[in-house]
Amino acid sequence: MLRRARMLGVLSFLLAGGVGIISATQTWAAVQRADAGETLSVAGADAFPLLAPLSLAVLALGAALSIAGPVLRWVIAALGLGAAVVLLIGTVPLIGEAPLSAVAATVTEATGLGGEKALRDVVAAAPATAWPVIAVLCWALLAAAAVFVLATARRWPVVGRRYRTAPDAAQHRGGPLDAVDSWDDLSHGTDPTD
Repeated sequence: MLRRARMLGVLSFLLAGGVGIISATQTWAAVQRADAGETLSVAGADAFPLLAPLSLAVLALGAALSIAGPVLRWVIAALGLGAAVVLLIGTVPLIGEAPLSAVAATVTEATGLGGEKALRDVVAAAPATAWPVIAVLCWALLAAAAVFVLATARRWPVVGRRYRTAPDAAQHRGGPLDAVDSWDDLSHGTDPTD
């Protein structure tokens, strides 16, 4: 299980962040107007402004988790857990019926009316779509993945040698360096000018 722990953690972070980015562009609430038969669609990013930036941050954390050392794994997991909590707190109130504050910007843009009393007169209902529920499930997965990473990160296998620099090739050969040797040294991560 620990061999795949890194992969599970990274994929969970990437899945949650990816679904968050996709859901930010989807309709989270359909506002039914009392003054007309028109229905207004409210995107996830409009209903919950932190959705897109936090989802992008979760994607970046997932990418960083794939190559992070033991200490950074804990930092990344703690940041992921914090993001999951903020995303859950912001998304849960949008399930079922979206609050007026979540749809106010879209209604104001469509009608030109502002203020809570005017908006209450215009909005008959604002039922939510399935996207907030899907997002909450992803945030729960993100929180579980962050806790999993916190619990297992110390025992993950060490990153492979492809991320380490090779020993100084110039020390192993005698004589002057030619152009090919210099390029090889650069490829191995050493500076041939030293």
